[in-house]
Amino acid sequence: MDHNHIPPTVRRTYGADDLSTAPSFAGGFINFGDWHGIDLTAPSPEDRVHSQEQLYRRVLATFPEPREQLRLAEVGCGRGLGAALALREFRFASVTGVDIHPDQIERARAVNARALATYPDRLAFTLGSAGELPFAHASLDGLYSVEAAQHFRELATFAREAARVLRPGGRLAVTTFFAAPGAEITERLKILLASFADGLDVAHPLDAFTTDLTTAGFTAVSTESIGADVWPGLDRYLTDTVPADHWTRNFLPAWRHGLLDYHLVTATRT
Repeated sequence: MDHNHIPPTVRRTYGADDLSTAPSFAGGFINFGDWHGIDLTAPSPEDRVHSQEQLYRRVLATFPEPREQLRLAEVGCGRGLGAALALREFRFASVTGVDIHPDQIERARAVNARALATYPDRLAFTLGSAGELPFAHASLDGLYSVEAAQHFRELATFAREAARVLRPGGRLAVTTFFAAPGAEITERLKILLASFADGLDVAHPLDAFTTDLTTAGFTAVSTESIGADVWPGLDRYLTDTVPADHWTRNFLPAWRHGLLDYHLVTATRT
């Protein structure tokens, strides 16, 4: 994967800036979290980590039993903590973390060095992109992505690649935030949120993605809105963590105004 093909904002955010070290992303995970059941009176950094782990668990629980026989890959694995959790808690046969950024793969291998040494045939991290997955045809039982698809430049190629690498009956699970449809929505998001304005995030409409999945050969495409478990808890934690004008604080009003929402999308390869 050519590092020069990484969008500049993505290269900077996950390279030199290392977003995982930001106070808003405690613990090295890089997602907004599933805050369901967490006491929001005064959420701690430990609660923040728990929310991020809980989002992974919500996604991974969509894969069927017996999970010990499933070969999975994560697209946009970051520092690899979610892939290690998938192997440790869900006992999948194997998990391969894929990321477009070489710095993230280097970090993932360093952070998970002990797990890699303990399970050399079951855990791996490799360079690759959503549009060019480093797997053979029909070689995986499952593919998942946790809060990375908002960075993919377009989703149709990702849908086709997911269909290519999954065996018939294989499972896809994607969670991230999707925009409401319409060019005016995109412009409003750019005004409200710096991550859309500078090109880090792309305003993908949910309906367009589900259409891409169907076109690529997926059935049983299902979507679940989980914004109520994401945005209020995240904003409450950020209240004591980042300045009031920090860009992440604007996700809550964007959700309340109907500009975007967080969804869990699942589908089955035909």
